[in-house]
Amino acid sequence: MTSVHRAAGPDGTGAPELPRWLRPLADAARTVTAGQLSTFLPPAIGGRPSAVLVLFGEGARGPELLLLERASSLREHAGQASFPGGSLDPEDGDPEGEGPLRAALREAEEETGLDPAGVQVFATLPRLYIPVSGFVVSPVLGWWREPSPVAPVDPRETARVFTVPVAELADRRRRAVAVHPSGYRGPCFEVAETLVWGFTAGVIDRVLHFAGWEQPWDHDREISLDHKA
Repeated sequence: MTSVHRAAGPDGTGAPELPRWLRPLADAARTVTAGQLSTFLPPAIGGRPSAVLVLFGEGARGPELLLLERASSLREHAGQASFPGGSLDPEDGDPEGEGPLRAALREAEEETGLDPAGVQVFATLPRLYIPVSGFVVSPVLGWWREPSPVAPVDPRETARVFTVPVAELADRRRRAVAVHPSGYRGPCFEVAETLVWGFTAGVIDRVLHFAGWEQPWDHDREISLDHKA
């Protein structure tokens, strides 16, 4: 079972030892509600418990976020940029307890090869819902205190692993509203030679907002997803 490394303060209170730029997000995560993050909320009954790792590091270009591109052959969300993550397994433990934290770290290791020992979990956001796949998702926030090499572990599942500077995600020139033929509309980001949209972009959008990193951007700029599944 993957062990969970929580942030702990030097005074023993459990206050996160985090970089200054991450502290506003850690503070906001304590009080944010699911309704403040998304209009897609979990059903009262049902849904597949899952978790994603929203992992922040410090790279050559400043604060950055770890993402991956899913293989084009996958049945669900093929070719999309996403956070590492997936369904909870029985060995992850209680979905109402630390199960989502263990699942997020386990899936991230299985998909990208990162060493979970270098990840410091500092918060878990309220559970959200992905209607198209029925996933009930717990976004687990982590600080990549000791970075390790990452790359696709199984090319059948992961096409590539990459990081995106937070400054690029906040750049108004890289932001737009994705419009899907299904009627879906949501934030998107043109970064790292791909378009990040859907659930992942929605979480990034709210993270930028609640961390105080968001910059004014043109909400009238639209990108059609006619070519997306």
